[in-house]
Amino acid sequence: MTKLIKLMSSAIAIACLLMTPLKANEEAFAGPYLGINAAVVGVEADASHNDNQGNVTTGTAGKVATIAGAELGYAIPMGGMILDIGGTFFSGEAKLATKSDLASKSNTTEVKFQVEDMWTAYIAPTFVMSDTSSMYFKYGVVEAETSVSGDVTTPGDLSGETFAIGTRTVLDSGLFVRSEAGLHDFDSISVTGKGSSNGITTTTKITADPTIAYGSISVGYKF
Repeated sequence: MTKLIKLMSSAIAIACLLMTPLKANEEAFAGPYLGINAAVVGVEADASHNDNQGNVTTGTAGKVATIAGAELGYAIPMGGMILDIGGTFFSGEAKLATKSDLASKSNTTEVKFQVEDMWTAYIAPTFVMSDTSSMYFKYGVVEAETSVSGDVTTPGDLSGETFAIGTRTVLDSGLFVRSEAGLHDFDSISVTGKGSSNGITTTTKITADPTIAYGSISVGYKF
């Protein structure tokens, strides 16, 4: 994550040096907007499994899913650039499954994590490239609901940070198209076994550190 933050910071610095802001065109991008979006997400979780004998196994699980959502925001002219402040909500789900090979084969050891209903709040410094196009760098906070199936406790919801880069094209009519690529980096979550009959023992702990890489397309209207 440190490398990613340094990369984003370097990209912003280079953009500031190379771009000549077009102040006359800022008003074309400024103001409130509303849009709908679709995204392809790749969910990855670095997980560890600690069983009742003190044995620890680690691994990575992944899943690709398609989700849809909406966005609402306001772009503010800043004299040479635009500050975009907004939020997005995605309705959809992605599931990850893990199973320990260390536990007894008679036990039900499979655990499935499900991530759904994700929202973000963000700020995005935006640079005007032409009469109709702009480029931005986004930073935000993200939360998502989490559920789990299996003989384990229920974890809390996910929270983390969002980093992204994208472009937005606004037509004279106010219609816009946004394309974006980014990463949601969530805090780790953990569950423990419930100890049910033929289930996962209470001394077993499963920890996951999920991240979501995504690409999205939005269409909407700037008022």
